[in-house]
Amino acid sequence: MQKKIEYYITGMTDIQSLEVDTLKGLSSAPKYLLSKYFYDDAGSSIFQEITKLPEYYLTRSEQEILENQKDQITDAIISNNSRFDLLELGSGDGVKTKILLKQLVQKRSDFKYIPVDISSKANSDLVSDLHEELPSLEISPLTGDFFGLKNSGNFSGDTRKVILFLGSNIGNFTEPEIDLFFTQLYDLCRKGDKVLIGFDLKKSPDIIMNAYDDPSGLTRKFNLNHLARLNRELEADFNLSKFEHHTTYNPVSGYLKSYLISGETQTVTIKSLGHRFVFNRWEPIFMELSRKFDLPSIERIASAHGFSIEKHFTDQKNWFTDSLWVRT
Repeated sequence: MQKKIEYYITGMTDIQSLEVDTLKGLSSAPKYLLSKYFYDDAGSSIFQEITKLPEYYLTRSEQEILENQKDQITDAIISNNSRFDLLELGSGDGVKTKILLKQLVQKRSDFKYIPVDISSKANSDLVSDLHEELPSLEISPLTGDFFGLKNSGNFSGDTRKVILFLGSNIGNFTEPEIDLFFTQLYDLCRKGDKVLIGFDLKKSPDIIMNAYDDPSGLTRKFNLNHLARLNRELEADFNLSKFEHHTTYNPVSGYLKSYLISGETQTVTIKSLGHRFVFNRWEPIFMELSRKFDLPSIERIASAHGFSIEKHFTDQKNWFTDSLWVRT
């Protein structure tokens, strides 16, 4: 069994950055909170429940891609059979990634798996699972915000890199964040390094809305957990029952936006900030962007940031794609 070694990325999300970002977001007009803070241990657990909902097509669509095309994907990853680091951003529970890991191990590929997640518990659980399922796998987890990877000092030498960014995490980024992310990704890579990125594609708005506003209320619970986290960690006094969860979708831009809306005029105190925030009745807090893409927009983003597209791996319904990029 491999010994667990877990490193923390410098400049990571901690209480201080949570305080700074919360103060900035709730002092803004309109108010907002950053979606990266959804994924504490409790939030990560709720999200895993969401992925199992019948309305949440994203996980099933991507799993279909990985199951049905794992041989082609891993062949493209292995490339010239040289040793490589398989770095996964936002690894979570690794359910889908295990499909590729098992295939790579079966092919006797020479690689080290580096899962990066903001939740230490998610990393710990994943490493434990992989030690049981793939005892020969070399694992070096990193805990923290992947925007800090470039300056973390964890990557050096000439080892080839393959970077996984599965799910539809890229859809949570605003345009400036997309530019920052791919600029950093370009700098992290060397010429010939590859990136496999999941993109949720545009489709019927009804299908999209049902996935993000499910009848079971798990998505509402997921959003409200952000406020619960502020209660737990920053000594806030949010009354979760006084906030409603709402989503909107623009089929032109592909932007789906999630909000928590105050059902009444209220004042919330956050003790660790020494600050009180007034919420007017029906005032929204912008919680999350979940952008949907089309293939031409994906190709424009790749080209603008120094990557070429090797192949789009799509599911049978063309609802999702795992797009394989090469750093030029």
